[in-house]
Parts: sequence; C-alpha cells; structure tokens
Amino acid sequence: MPDLVLDLLKYVFLILLYIFVARAVRAVFLEMRPATAQSKTPIAHAPARTAPPSRGSRKAPRKAAVIEGENLRGKTFSLDDDLTIGRAEKNKLVLDDSYVSQFHARISPRGETYVVEDMGSTNGTYLNKRRLTAPAELQRGDRVKVGKTVLEMRK
Repeated sequence: MPDLVLDLLKYVFLILLYIFVARAVRAVFLEMRPATAQSKTPIAHAPARTAPPSRGSRKAPRKAAVIEGENLRGKTFSLDDDLTIGRAEKNKLVLDDSYVSQFHARISPRGETYVVEDMGSTNGTYLNKRRLTAPAELQRGDRVKVGKTVLEMRK
C-alpha cells in the first residue's frame, strides 16, 4: 500500500480513538457527579395513560410501591420527602442494578403534587412506558421504571 493511504488510515484511527475516549470520560463524569439541588426546569405534564384511569386516580399519590424488581418487590416508600433512586448508598431507594446510575432519579413534592425527574442517567427514567425528558407530575396509578425496577404510585 502507498504510504499516503497508510498515513490516512493512521490518522482516521487516532481520531476515532480520541472520540471513544472522550465519550467514555463523559459517561464516567455523568455517573460520578453528585445530585444537584431542585431542578429549575418547568414541570411537564405526565404522558397519557396506557390504561383508563380508575376512580380517584386524579389525586396526588402518597406512596410508591415496588411492583417489579428482584429484591424489593412489595416494598412501599413514603413520598413525604424526596425519594432519591440509584445505586449509591446515599439514595433512599438503593437499587443493585447495572442499568441504574449512581443517582438516577428523584421523586419530590412540589406544592400539592409530586414530581418525578431523571437526574441525567445514562439509561433514562420512564413514566408510563415513556422516557422522561423533563420533570413530570405524578398521579395515582402512574408507573415509574428505573432500570429493571418498576414503582407504582399509590394513595
């Protein structure tokens, strides 16, 4: 092969290598950053429900129950204060799941309602099978999926 072709291949390989390293460093940085204070982004309304709403479902939930998940199925968590979810021990709901970030999601009270927000996780947080792109208001019966764990909002 001519030297010019080999030199071009060498530079293309180096560029691809630098892009890979930059993306890996970015992913590690996003995993390691601490939880931030309350988000200042506006609240988006919850996506349309997949099932018809039941009676009383328009009220704000008071508890989150784990309905899918290996070790925590059946556990219930109060929503009186912030419920942080992730792999780090500092979270109130600690999930031992490789699909969950250190600080993955947060459910917090905002006035008379509760809001779920993704905290910059790699794999995302889902509300009623739709990926969150902004904080969303929760209602009874809503399902929040974090990794392999599903939480259902209850009274």
